[in-house]
Amino acid sequence: MTSVAQPPPSSAELAVIHVSVSDPRVRPLLRELGDEYSTRYGKDAHVELTRYPDEEFTAPHGGTLLLLLERGEPVAGGAFRRYDAATAELKRIWTHSAHLRRGLARRVVAELEREASTRGYLRIYLTTGPRQPEARGLYLAAGYTPLFDTEADAETIGPLPFEKRLPIGARTAPTGKAAGRASP
Repeated sequence: MTSVAQPPPSSAELAVIHVSVSDPRVRPLLRELGDEYSTRYGKDAHVELTRYPDEEFTAPHGGTLLLLLERGEPVAGGAFRRYDAATAELKRIWTHSAHLRRGLARRVVAELEREASTRGYLRIYLTTGPRQPEARGLYLAAGYTPLFDTEADAETIGPLPFEKRLPIGARTAPTGKAAGRASP
């Protein structure tokens, strides 16, 4: 059976909501993500998905977790946490397996970038695994700069780091105070 790419949903069809890690709509998606990582890397990845305390993905600690809902059901999501005073780190970008190839991950990344910029972050940092070529492609297509030799064998590098400078605009600092116009 072949998978047929569906057209990207319109903004009106998707709701973006900010939730806590404990929200029951998050668990099945993180479980599926853990299963996927475990299959790709040959070891149980579920523990890795709980490595950071839930508080790191909520205000006022500088992070957020969001879901894209279609007809009330979660179809994609992701999070960022505070990496340092000027940098947000993307974590757990995923799309439900029944909704792949619809541009949902790109929408999640754009929403997270927008939220990080609003909160005063100047830069996004992330790592993805060497056995996740679709994630690598997503970040390159979304304008992220690889912080590794893209010609090297990804397996010899380990986690693949990327960064992206966020545009300077009206924003608040990660602490919630107004941010000045700092150069990135």
